[in-house]
Amino acid sequence: MIEYITGKISELTPTYVIIDNHGIGYEMNISLTSFTELEKSTDVKLLVHEVIREDTHLLFGFTTRNERDLFRHLIGVSGVGANTARMILSSITPPELEQVIASGD
Repeated sequence: MIEYITGKISELTPTYVIIDNHGIGYEMNISLTSFTELEKSTDVKLLVHEVIREDTHLLFGFTTRNERDLFRHLIGVSGVGANTARMILSSITPPELEQVIASGD
């Protein structure tokens, strides 16, 4: 399993980033929260969650361990897939999500 990827940002959009790591470009799906953090950087280290399916391999990148942990908790909920979890993390910040969960909303 991949823990993190470091490198230079080759391309950055609100939904994905391409990290150039020694000539290999890794496309990683990101939340808007991570996008906002990455806009300030050129050299980055992103924590990774890897999804391997029969027909695809996907990488999800996170600027903080907390965001990745919340993502992993969300995909553990029945009916919440990786893209839905990414959208939730794009809608509210990790601290806000923790508050929502703690209050039972």
